[in-house]
Parts: sequence; structure tokens; C-alpha cells
Amino acid sequence: MSKPANRTQQGQNRALSNASSVIRRLSQDFVDSRPPEGFMAVTGDVASSVLSVHAHPDAETLGPDTRTSHGKHTSGNAEKRPDSGGEPRPSDLGPPPLSTSEEAALTSPGRPALEGTEPFGNGYHFPPKYSWQESTRQALAAFWKFFLTPMGFFWTIYGLNVVAWGGMIFLLLCNASPAMCYPTCDDIDSPRRKWIEWDAQILTALFCVTSLLPAPWRFRDLYYLFKYRISKQQEGLRRLAGIHNGWFRLPGSQELPPNIGPDNITAGVPVNCVPIPEKNMPNPPLTGIRAPPTKLWKLDFVIWSMVLNTLAQAALCGIMWGMNRYDRPSWATGFLIAIAMIIAMVGGWVMFAEGKKVKSVEGVQLTDRDRERLARDKELGIPHYNNIRDKKPKEKSPDIEAGK
Repeated sequence: MSKPANRTQQGQNRALSNASSVIRRLSQDFVDSRPPEGFMAVTGDVASSVLSVHAHPDAETLGPDTRTSHGKHTSGNAEKRPDSGGEPRPSDLGPPPLSTSEEAALTSPGRPALEGTEPFGNGYHFPPKYSWQESTRQALAAFWKFFLTPMGFFWTIYGLNVVAWGGMIFLLLCNASPAMCYPTCDDIDSPRRKWIEWDAQILTALFCVTSLLPAPWRFRDLYYLFKYRISKQQEGLRRLAGIHNGWFRLPGSQELPPNIGPDNITAGVPVNCVPIPEKNMPNPPLTGIRAPPTKLWKLDFVIWSMVLNTLAQAALCGIMWGMNRYDRPSWATGFLIAIAMIIAMVGGWVMFAEGKKVKSVEGVQLTDRDRERLARDKELGIPHYNNIRDKKPKEKSPDIEAGK
């Protein structure tokens, strides 16, 4: 009788051990995972990828994962150009015609290269700028690839619903349908007021997806922020740097050697310059120059904006679903909707702007198409300024040059 009992006990112990290991693994994955992006953040990220498509003409995917500074993209589907005798197509000419002095700087033997077009010390050159026609084609192709992914399809359908229902409520508020104003436009039982209520309920549910579902990750980030700000524990800041490594840079990280990355962190690297976990360390900068540290108030602002977005949406749900349309105060609804949307938009913009700033310093991945274009234009004498926008740098005033 004791042997079956022992076997049962051993089986229970193994089951408990397996369950505890699964829980530990899931909790660790949650601690290190990137928070799901809200709709505004995703919109800003996709927009930044599309607007800078001249830097990633053959990007495989768009979305939250492209926020990393050096995600590798391949150009397996690069467009094949027909042989045109080496002459560039009109849609590929890119930069405007050169002035006489600029052309002389390129064509005269022994003259230095045009200022701002030289490669970095390691030979890196930013991708060239393409004409708006080709950029539009590339943007549409990149969006189609994004749309074919599960998350891309979800965000596209989600965005279309937000635009459609949001546009409808805007038209109703503007009295664009007089036929619904029966007996009057402001009558509580008029078709206009009923449709405004139904529309508002649908929009509230839609915004719950991007405001309430990411709440565990947002409050986790707030906990790490409190750990750094209140308890003065550097671990909290390092974990946030690992989570937001696409746009946030730790203080002192700009002094690290340019070859330091997640795969070769040496013993001499200061601990406070390395995110947690170490695998989230940003890749070595392609330009050989590290981006300056991000101002800490911007990290505070982003985290608080996302938390306030969740709190405002929760309050809005309580009012919309806990009160009927006869007793619900209209000013409270409008105030919470405005706060939830504005704070999310501003927080998403900060992440978008800081991510672009990091890319403009550390570089973006070149595709085979970019390399071919740079090599061909170099032979043709067409310069490309070595910055993320492929534009001529602004000339410094004499006072700045003199250090005044």
C-alpha cells in the first residue's frame, strides 16, 4: 500500500515542480518583455518607418519591433531594374541639380569631396534619398508587407474602425444629418442623440484594447521608475533601458567603445551603462558614433503618459458603462476622452522623436539596393549628404564658429 502512495506523492511533486517552473519562466518573460504599444504609439512608429522609407526601401516588416535601432532587413524582394545603359531613371535622380561650385568640387581633379558627403571613419554612409514617386511606391509596398502580418492586419482593421466610427461621431456632432434631428437635434430621444451614444460606446470599447490591455506592462514600468526615483536603485533605470532600448540611452553609454554590443560586453564596461538583461544592450552603432544619453525627464514623461492614459480610459469606462445616457454628465465624458487621447499622442510622439534622433546619430541598416545606388551615383558624380535625411547640413553662423 505504501508504494502506490509514494508514486502518487512523487507524481504530485513533479506536477508542482513543473507548474512552478512554468510560472517562473512566464514571470521572467513578463519582466523582460516590451510593453504592447498603444494605438498612438504604433501609429507613430509605422508613420516614422513609412516617412523614412528612403532609408529602408526594402524593409520586411513595420510595427513595434522596428523600433530597435539596428533591426536587420534583407532585400530579397528588391526591384529588378532593366538595363538602361548605365543611365539613371528620372524617378531615381534623387537630389536636386548641383550648383556650379558644387559640380566643380566633384569633377575637378585633386579637389576635396563636397562637404558633408564623406563617409564616416568606418566607411559607413547613410542610405540615399529617393524621389517622391519611388518613395511612395516603396511606402505602399512596405505597408502591404506589414498588412499581411497578423499584427499588421489587426492594427489596420483596428485603425479603420477608429477612423470610421470617429468620423461618424464627428459628423453627427456637426449636425451633418438633419434628417436625424427629430423632433429636434438636441432631443435626448432623437435618432441623432441615439447614434451618438451608440457610436461613443463603440469607440470606448475600441480604445479599451490599447489602453487597458497593456496596463500590466505600464504599471510594471511605473514600478521600475519608482524603484529608481524613490529607492535610488540603478537597477530600475537599467531595466527600463532594456525595455525601451529602441529610443532610450543610459547616461554614460555615449562613452562606451563603438564595438560594444549585446554579444561582446567586456569586463571593463561600467555596469550602469548596461541595460538589464544584457541581451537588450543596443547593437554597436553603424556610424561608429553612439547617440547621446536620453534626458531622464522624457522617460518619466512617457511612462506617466501611458499610465495616465490607462487611468483616464478606466474612468471613462466607469462613466460610460456605469451610468445611463440620461444621467451621465457630458462634460466628464468629453474631458476624459480628450485627456486619454492627448496624453497618449504626446507620449507616442516623444518615443517617435527620440527614436529618430538615435537613428540619425547611430545610423540605419543599409539594404543591397541602397549600396548599389550609392556606388552607381558615386560613379556618375551625384553626391549624397551623409545624414539620415540626405540633405545639405545647415551652415553655422560666424558667431557659432568663433564660439561666441
